Amino acid sequence: MQAQSVTRKDYQRADQFMYQNVGDLVFRVNVKPHWADDAPVFWYRLHTRKGEEYFVINADQRNKTHFFNQEKLAKNLSDVLGEKVDPYDLPLHNLDWNHADNIFRFQKDSTTWNVDLNTLAVTKANSHNNRSSDRLTSTSPNGKWTVERKDYNLYLINNETGKKTQLTNDGKKHFFYGARLPWTWKREVGPESKKREPLPLRISWSKDSRKFYAGKLDLRTAKKMYLLQNAPDGGFRSKVYSYYRALPGDVNVAKIKPFVFDVESKEQTPVDVQPYNQVSNGSWMWYGDDSSKLYGIMRERGYGSVTLLETDAATGKVDTVFHRTSDTYIDPLNSGFEFLPKTDELLWLSERDGWNHIYLYDLKTGKVKRQITHGDYVVKDLVHVDKENRTIYFTAGGKEPNQDPYYNHLYRVNFDGSDIRSLSPENGTHDVSLSPKQKYFIDHYSRVDKKPVTVLRSTKDGSVLMQVEEADIKDLLATGWQYPEPFKLKARDGKTDIYGVIYRPSNFSSNKDYPVLDDIYAGPQAVKTPKRFRRGLYTSDQPQAELGFIVINVDGLGTAQRSKAFHDFSYKNLGDIGLPDHVKAIKELAQKYSYMDTSRVGIYGHSAGGYDAARAMFLRPDFFKVGVSESGDHDLRVAKAWWPELYMDYPAGPQYAEQSNMNPDLVDNLKGYLLLAHGDMDTNVHPAETYRLDKALIKAGKSFDMFIIPNVSHGYGYASTYFMRKRMNYFVEHLLGAEPLRNYQFK
Repeated sequence: MQAQSVTRKDYQRADQFMYQNVGDLVFRVNVKPHWADDAPVFWYRLHTRKGEEYFVINADQRNKTHFFNQEKLAKNLSDVLGEKVDPYDLPLHNLDWNHADNIFRFQKDSTTWNVDLNTLAVTKANSHNNRSSDRLTSTSPNGKWTVERKDYNLYLINNETGKKTQLTNDGKKHFFYGARLPWTWKREVGPESKKREPLPLRISWSKDSRKFYAGKLDLRTAKKMYLLQNAPDGGFRSKVYSYYRALPGDVNVAKIKPFVFDVESKEQTPVDVQPYNQVSNGSWMWYGDDSSKLYGIMRERGYGSVTLLETDAATGKVDTVFHRTSDTYIDPLNSGFEFLPKTDELLWLSERDGWNHIYLYDLKTGKVKRQITHGDYVVKDLVHVDKENRTIYFTAGGKEPNQDPYYNHLYRVNFDGSDIRSLSPENGTHDVSLSPKQKYFIDHYSRVDKKPVTVLRSTKDGSVLMQVEEADIKDLLATGWQYPEPFKLKARDGKTDIYGVIYRPSNFSSNKDYPVLDDIYAGPQAVKTPKRFRRGLYTSDQPQAELGFIVINVDGLGTAQRSKAFHDFSYKNLGDIGLPDHVKAIKELAQKYSYMDTSRVGIYGHSAGGYDAARAMFLRPDFFKVGVSESGDHDLRVAKAWWPELYMDYPAGPQYAEQSNMNPDLVDNLKGYLLLAHGDMDTNVHPAETYRLDKALIKAGKSFDMFIIPNVSHGYGYASTYFMRKRMNYFVEHLLGAEPLRNYQFK
């Protein structure tokens, strides 16, 4: 093996490819259209060589113009705001365009401003918003009524007379109306206690403004998790924070009881269902333009079934429209839908034939009228449903032959399944945005090995009407940067195609030997391997490669956006982490590329990837020599309930313990270098997961490293660049066998 070394130039190259800096090397890359409500016209902001520029496209006229004179607007803003404004770094946050009146509104700090596009005059907007009160109020669609939550109860205000009526009187501190438990609802407890912020009011108005839905949140037996902040910004005593969080298998969880309220009669009608858990359940929506029906989608713990309920809003009586079950799970992340009130039908995405497809249901009978799409491909999203012409625009992957099956494409199909058309055929992944009347769409497409192009297309046949933008990556290419290389191999079964990407350093030489790093995330809800140019560029993998590594991503059996059978491989089997596929991929790539040194293989990952990285070090200790595990959910019994219950089933059976990284027989396998990292205020993956693995490794007498970052949650915040350097240096020292630049300061 050649002697290895890293230099300041290597770190400088890594620095320029850090995701915070690489944007300085690319221009005209990302187009996000903002369509006017009343015309096929949209504006977008673009990073150009000048800075941030604003453009308008008129689809009918096929022309592009500047949105406004940026120099003139900058001068006007400077005068009004009393500060120097750069014309190509305008402070236009939350820009909201009123095309009909030819004005737009934006926010700066806490003030809202109007800009007249005829004159570019800037004036302060009339705003009556009170954020603290708005969180606890909701106004009806017709503007006549406002609902307010106060002291755990609901009040109705007649906006014409000002009269306030109390609708409920039994709300209590831990049992109150119009709320759902959020991802995290922290409270500082202990000697410096303070109350939690009130949860926002969550109600749903019928379109005719006659009724609204509200749930009653029951926290009386719900359990909390706790975080200890040892380095608070103020004071010298540690602080304790609590938040409600159900763990897998918990019986005492937050629950919701649904109600319908009539604003004219002031009557409160309970929906005839038992209070349901908030781990997996509860999606209610009004049907059509009146207030007669309310539909609910209910999912059991473990997600083995889904039920569609129809509710008579006047009586609360509930009927079951359909009840679907699965031997594994019905994935809510694949279950898009669209109600069709005029014909009493429902469009529903389902994997019932082994692939995610569109089905048309009869809501009167609960029966499937027809399966609209068919084939070995995955429907991902219902983009738009033309209910008058009974046409569906949808995205899917895997339908185009000889393309990566993860690439998004836009299609159109009739309700009867006829005339299915590809509207974005180019070999790449397509992000689309339809115009208000669906005559046109913007198609922004790319691959990790193809720079982005944005075009205006017709929804009639997908024909290109004009090119909007093409990315400028000359400066990026001038650095020696190479496109990441996509690859396709067979999974462990020798039959199923799996896909990945290779990153090489920009000063790559095929005459050198390179250690290999596997950047892993095998969470079954995700696709790790980047498909878009931007996602392939804005990553930590390229900077890591610059220090002398080959870095790969690959998606093995059990991950998302493939067939039901492919996905189900991980069911009750998250501990597999696709590892045999990863090892097979690295070995086969090394046969093709002799510069990949399989005697020096490392692995790293974050969150579920942190679980994967540590587990790989335990399962294949002779193959993976160095690992970095970031914020890993090492024991799914400590994780947020919905995620493991979806893929590992409910109640929590023996598979949870068997697939825990704390398993003594597993931990005892560790041979190489392992770094564990976690933020001490992580409300997503609780730091207890890493502390418990720490304890298991100590009991097993294993050498390892641990890094706790104060005052950060699941992302590493202020320490993100610091930790990236630490991870890079860990691999430089222990896998490359070189002396790292320990104090190099990244930008």
